[in-house]
Amino acid sequence: MPANNPRMIAKAAAIEADSILFDFEDAVPPDEKEAARRSLGAELRKADWGHRELGVRINAPGTPDGERDLGALGSEHRISVLVVPKAESDLSPLGRATGKALIPIIETARGVLHVEDVVRSGGVVAVTYGAGDLATSVGGDFEAYGRNVYVKTRLVIAAAAYGLEAIDRVFFDLKDDDGFRAEALEAKHLGYVGKQVVHPNQVRLANEVFTPTEDETRWAKEVVAAYEAAARAGRGAVRVRDRLVDAVHYRGAKKTLERAGL
Repeated sequence: MPANNPRMIAKAAAIEADSILFDFEDAVPPDEKEAARRSLGAELRKADWGHRELGVRINAPGTPDGERDLGALGSEHRISVLVVPKAESDLSPLGRATGKALIPIIETARGVLHVEDVVRSGGVVAVTYGAGDLATSVGGDFEAYGRNVYVKTRLVIAAAAYGLEAIDRVFFDLKDDDGFRAEALEAKHLGYVGKQVVHPNQVRLANEVFTPTEDETRWAKEVVAAYEAAARAGRGAVRVRDRLVDAVHYRGAKKTLERAGL
């Protein structure tokens, strides 16, 4: 949400999201950026954020605005995450310099090509992408790149290869709950663990999709119990509800239980 809007910042403290991100980049007009930098810390201290993770999308590192953002956030200890736009290369120096976790946004052609360099950077904890800027980068259509399975898959595979989480893109149609849910489900099936949201109503939908259901949790418990019992008996595969279960299913079930907090 825009970091220059005190009313929205105050309301954000009541949103049931895992992470709250404040924006210094595109959502803040150029002539408001300095005011946003000066006021964000004071606004954050007015609210109780509980255990939520708080982050800021900075302007691109290396730009004048990006450097001013980093200077302003250096003493803001409540901000634990920096969201880095247009990431295209190793971000380790930024991670070392700030001591904060990094979530790069892949939103250029070079970023897609060099996504592995980005995700293996020191300090990176997750990765996401921006369909609008990516489409502009290649001269393509926004919606086409929002649905592009190649881009989605490339990101989630790169993230998984380095033990990171992949977060799906923003869905901008605030009235289309069915469309949001369908896109989130597709992302979940590809391996994404969450979705960017731009409105409080989308938080509920995202939580519904990405939180393991009772059936998913029950199945995962059965798989873990059956596989561990089989392993103790010296077997590497077991039948559960007439389905063959082996080590890969066991690892997936353990991840499901972890995401369910079990």
